[in-house]
Amino acid sequence: MTTPRRRVPTWSELRPLVRVQPPTLRRNEAALRRAGTIWDLRDLARRRTPRSVFDYVDGAAGTEISLARARAAFDRVEFAPRVLRDVTQVRASTTVLDTTSTLPLLLAPTGFTRMMHHEGERAVGAAAADAGIPYVLSTMGTVSVEDLAAAVPHGRHWFQLYLWKDRPRSLDLIRRAGAAGYSTLVLTVDTAVAGDRMRDVRNGLTIPPALTARTLADMAVHPRWWANLLTTEPLEFASLRDSGGTVADMVDRMFDPSVTLADLGWLRENWEGRIVLKGVQHPEDARDFVAAGADGIIVSNHGGRQLDRSVTPLEVLPEIVAAVEGRAAVLLDTGIMHGGDIVAAVANGADAVLVGRAYLYGLMAGGRAGVARSLEILTSQFTRTMQLLGLTSPSELTPEHARIRAGAATLTAPPTTPSPSHP
Repeated sequence: MTTPRRRVPTWSELRPLVRVQPPTLRRNEAALRRAGTIWDLRDLARRRTPRSVFDYVDGAAGTEISLARARAAFDRVEFAPRVLRDVTQVRASTTVLDTTSTLPLLLAPTGFTRMMHHEGERAVGAAAADAGIPYVLSTMGTVSVEDLAAAVPHGRHWFQLYLWKDRPRSLDLIRRAGAAGYSTLVLTVDTAVAGDRMRDVRNGLTIPPALTARTLADMAVHPRWWANLLTTEPLEFASLRDSGGTVADMVDRMFDPSVTLADLGWLRENWEGRIVLKGVQHPEDARDFVAAGADGIIVSNHGGRQLDRSVTPLEVLPEIVAAVEGRAAVLLDTGIMHGGDIVAAVANGADAVLVGRAYLYGLMAGGRAGVARSLEILTSQFTRTMQLLGLTSPSELTPEHARIRAGAATLTAPPTTPSPSHP
């Protein structure tokens, strides 16, 4: 064998290979650009927020089995691509209950969002509106229905409702949302009592965060987060006067555990728009809710934050779709961390999905720009997955394109923080 002759490369040969990034004062933008996955945003969020705040978003109930199973179910999806198809352009837009979205995706309601980043719901709503994606504002939000509508007038707003023991206050909130232009009411039905969120218990998280010795020490590690918290408007629930203590304390104190199917009729009498029930986990419940007048249901175990070891949404989705028989929209949340997860859910019968943690990681990592980056990532992943499947529209997806393999699966991107059950 002839040995290649060595030589010294010339500068003209090396110059095209040199990729020196110019220095920038916009370190946040640069860090967000480097994030290629939602997991990357999660790592960035973990570094930029106090542990108790990060764990409030990242954690779930009990030993977090429900959340782990939801993510593992998406890992068990097996795509069956078809090839030699023209996939030059993917038309990802879809319509859910008269609301158009550029992707089969809505941003889920999340409580106390300004704790994650001082821009809070305004940043989320603005990024969602810019991307053409609907946003569901939470009853437990830190921006009022009127303020979000005024701040993001071009947004596609839905409103999520928890029914309180004080029913007149619930009615007042419903009417305010309607007057502010919210098109759809999302009633969460899986919170008769608060879930057992052990990370919050261990961290001693209160609403608002208390200035204990631990939090004072944390200021040195996260000075920017604390500076933003202390120099902007007070951190409080926009729709609640009764605050203080832990989230579980407030849920048990204010939420009505006596809510039944009959209350759906009361809502229908007082709300002219669409009504969607969130937290459905059983086919018979889905059938009853649709028969009672629900326009849509969300198959969800509350991100694993309520009943630990509850059913896995992706696994029960086909049964619930069959029970509904096309009489209402069916959406899904919990466990979605990749655009391919959206494809898998739609292929198995969902009209669209909702994400919560996925965009909150972006919010914690970089405010409005971070939320926008999370949506860019999910959109890119969704589009690429569709193209590699040989499809150009969500309407073409069927269960044959995304089969759920039997057996356990290992998460492809395990969390980098210690397990809450093994601190």
